Amino acid sequence: MSSDRLHNRLKEFRTQQGLTQADLAEKAGVSRKTINTVENGVFIPSTILALTLASVLGTRVEDLFQLPE
Repeated sequence: MSSDRLHNRLKEFRTQQGLTQADLAEKAGVSRKTINTVENGVFIPSTILALTLASVLGTRVEDLFQLPE
C-alpha cells in the first residue's frame, strides 16, 4: 500500500452545505482543529469519525475519503 495521504473531499462537502469548520465540528462532536487537520490531510480519521462525518454531511464515507491511486 502506498504511503501517500488519504484523499478527502471533506471541505468540498462541508462548504457545499454552507458549514464552517466550527459548525461541522460541533455537529460531529469534535474540535474545529480536528476538522482542519482532516481536511488538510494531516490526520486520518478513525472509522467512527469518518462514519460520523459522512452521516452529518448526508453522504457515504467512500464519497468523502478515497485511497490514492
